[in-house]
Amino acid sequence: MSDERTIADLLDGLAAEALAADPADREAVAEIGAALENALTGERELTAAVGEALGSALEALQAIYEGGPADPSAMMDAVAGVIAAAAQHLRDPDDPEADVAEAAERVGAIVSAAGAETVSNEPDGEDVSVASTSGGDERGAGTDVGPTINQTEAADAAPPRLPDDTDVELLSEFAVECLDHIAGAEAALLELESNPDDTEPVNIIFRAFHTIKGTSGFLGLDCIQRVAHLAENLLDRAREGEIRVLGGYADLALNSCDVLRTMIEGLEGVQPGEALAVPEAYDDLIDQLTDPEAAGIDEDTDVEPMRTGDILVGRGQAARMEVEKAAEVQGDRLIGQTLVQAGAASVSDVAGALRAQNKMRGKSGDATVRVGTGRLDGLIDAVGELVIAQSMVAQDPAVTGGANPQLARNTTRAGKIVRELQDVSMSLRMVPLKATFGKMARLVRDLARKAGKKVQFVTEGEDTEIDRNMVEVLNDPLVHMMRNALDHGVEAPEQRAAAGKDPAGTVRLQAYHSAGNVVIELTDDGKGIDRDRIIAKAIERGLIEPGETLSDADAFALIFRAGFSTAEKVTDVSGRGVGMDVVRTGIESLRGRVEVASQPGAGSTFTIRLPLTMAIADAMLVGLSDRRYLLPVTSIERSFRPKAEALSTVAGRGEMIMVRGELLPVFRLYELFDVPGAQTDPGEALLIIIQGEGKRCALMVDELLDQQQVVVKSLGQSLGQVPGVSGGAILGDGRVGLILDAAGLVKLASGAADGREPVAAAAA
Repeated sequence: MSDERTIADLLDGLAAEALAADPADREAVAEIGAALENALTGERELTAAVGEALGSALEALQAIYEGGPADPSAMMDAVAGVIAAAAQHLRDPDDPEADVAEAAERVGAIVSAAGAETVSNEPDGEDVSVASTSGGDERGAGTDVGPTINQTEAADAAPPRLPDDTDVELLSEFAVECLDHIAGAEAALLELESNPDDTEPVNIIFRAFHTIKGTSGFLGLDCIQRVAHLAENLLDRAREGEIRVLGGYADLALNSCDVLRTMIEGLEGVQPGEALAVPEAYDDLIDQLTDPEAAGIDEDTDVEPMRTGDILVGRGQAARMEVEKAAEVQGDRLIGQTLVQAGAASVSDVAGALRAQNKMRGKSGDATVRVGTGRLDGLIDAVGELVIAQSMVAQDPAVTGGANPQLARNTTRAGKIVRELQDVSMSLRMVPLKATFGKMARLVRDLARKAGKKVQFVTEGEDTEIDRNMVEVLNDPLVHMMRNALDHGVEAPEQRAAAGKDPAGTVRLQAYHSAGNVVIELTDDGKGIDRDRIIAKAIERGLIEPGETLSDADAFALIFRAGFSTAEKVTDVSGRGVGMDVVRTGIESLRGRVEVASQPGAGSTFTIRLPLTMAIADAMLVGLSDRRYLLPVTSIERSFRPKAEALSTVAGRGEMIMVRGELLPVFRLYELFDVPGAQTDPGEALLIIIQGEGKRCALMVDELLDQQQVVVKSLGQSLGQVPGVSGGAILGDGRVGLILDAAGLVKLASGAADGREPVAAAAA
């Protein structure tokens, strides 16, 4: 089949797509435009008439994409007519039905009516027909060739600028869509590196770069289009089976994602006509993408695919020896079946590993809609006020007095509806942890390659949802924990082999819901935490006294102290004593807590417990004289009424009580907040075991009143930071209840124990 016939078939397909496309679907319009641009800029000889006609159609598509025409459907129909006429003209130039000039005039008239510029029909019009990239090779009718030589040279000659006619609102939408595509491509690249024979991730990555190239070209962002185009060419080679995206090729594709993300994020705040930020790595990346082999890039790599057996080993559901034996007998594709037949793994465990291995290939069928975060936060605030108002009505004496049963029933029914509305509105702000876990996968890959370690990264529960505002704060603590696991936890392959371990370490990140909280666990099978070394370092730095007895929990908590590090040397990953203190500070700012468990030679587990949301808190209402305080349930371990003889005074440490074999300090809340009239006899009061700053203590209050869901409110700038108090909430009777901060109370109590004056807090 001749080249003209091939192009004609392509144009026929584009004409059909244009007729069926919804002009409001900007991504579909961009796809058609990108394919049409390919026909114009490919290495094919087109007649001037066909080139001018397709140029007019491309201009019309850009007008549709930018939302310019009053009747986009009519313009899209005209575009389809031009493309179809061009296809027929290529097949039979003498066919009277194939009058491309007349079709182009119809499109030009519609574009002119919409206020857009038409493609010049002058004989000396530039770059309308044939244009090609130097060294480019034709890879099929569906592959774009990207910017023309003139565009490329212009981009090299001067710093790129945002076109003067750019629609800023449209640019913002473009940035959001492209960042989603980049995130998807990055996740697919990591999946592809684990399973290099799977073709679906290659298609996902290719489509991401293809879409970014098409839309950036429509907006005149040539520098972004150029990277996306060259990266697309790399993935096209993978689709054709020429290369596999492993090792250097995977690094190159991931670097392309990084540079594209940097440039797209840099569009924020840039006004039309202003210069665009181009990263320093841009030129080197362009050179590498243009000719990867000349830059010394290939697929040679030590990365081992994440097989089903690797996941089973990482989860502790199969032995490494059994997995390797099964791989030798049946090959990687039948490992699960072989393990089940040999009794080395259960059917349910293998099924779970297969689901984890294939999870990234699935797509959700749920329709989504983008909503501005400002509107969403406004809705949450309004629902919060509604909850408060309904609670005040429900506790009004006119309702609770029993004089009007019908009013009480109606109020109860309204309360149920308000609670359902509250649950639905809060779920709108919940997002899955999948994107955060995906970032950690990329981090583990890069750190392991940099340190020369072999690490299998296993994730579970990435669909667990958490408040969007909390995800942003959670990212930094997880990054520091992951760096700590890779640098301090997992040993080098030779060290692991000498210890009788699998040379490839396993890092497992999982999330799940438990008792109304979100629990995130990071586990590694490394060398564990050296308790004696931590204590020796703490004594050296004066954090503890020599001979002081510490529990494992207290000893491990020392690693969260600012400036504390047991690293023998400072590297670009760790060793400066910063990082783990960021973990604790970040987690406690979310009203959560972090726990550490470790066994020498067997690895460590860091457990983060967080509330589902920061807007609403489950709290225990406690009474202290005539005051009311709220204590977050997440900070409470247990409560009990002590016997008077159970308390004792230890010299230099104040009141103490033995709880399940552990001696805990006792702090009287009325002394901390200077509240008169409170219960002073421990036998008549209650002790609540709370945890904060990695320490546990017993807090003495008068009584427990009720457990409530409260809407958290800031105390405002006038009060500022009140020690031991994290916020406030409006109670059902209209009074304000202060929300106590467990970590702040421990600090406050420690100061009081040192002889400093107690702080009188505002009372509810």
